[in-house]
Amino acid sequence: MGCSVYIALVHHPVKNRLGQVVSTAVTNLDIHDLARTAVTYGCDGYVLVSPLLKQREMVRQMASHWLGGDGRARNPTRARAFECLSVSPSLEHAIEWITDSRGQRPWVIATGAGYRSSGVPWSEARARLLDPCQGPALIVFGTGWGLDDDLVDGLCDDTLPAIEAVRERRGYNHLPVRAAVSIVLDRLLGDREATPS
Repeated sequence: MGCSVYIALVHHPVKNRLGQVVSTAVTNLDIHDLARTAVTYGCDGYVLVSPLLKQREMVRQMASHWLGGDGRARNPTRARAFECLSVSPSLEHAIEWITDSRGQRPWVIATGAGYRSSGVPWSEARARLLDPCQGPALIVFGTGWGLDDDLVDGLCDDTLPAIEAVRERRGYNHLPVRAAVSIVLDRLLGDREATPS
């Protein structure tokens, strides 16, 4: 099965198109779709990171609808996805929560369109995540125009290379975060036996 894998979607500190550090708004689609994607790929949790209390409360309220009563009865698969969702005021807090629940600090891996030539190769990251003898891991995704450099330098152990979709058509890399999460999880955790040849 592999080690315990978590994903985090960070809304602060991230960059805007001018490179300034900002907080981004939580979106309904990211909440639902990333929870479903995390469960599909067997992740142990999905942490939505926002320092804004109102946004965290909104996410909790939405989750409570799907986890109980009418929401669970109407759509049990959506309820199952929301069971993996948690909210955190900071990435530091999310790392501490995983450390407390798993007994050791996770291997924290940053993702982003700007990581071209550095970081851990895809094959090495996949091998480590699929090894049940390894400790927990947290794959970190940013919103806006990517994770703040200070956050990556201060809290992350490694970076993954940017997704290069088609080598011959390089130069444009502006995937929506929901697509990027799906691609990253498939490359790292996807069942290669189930892939048609």
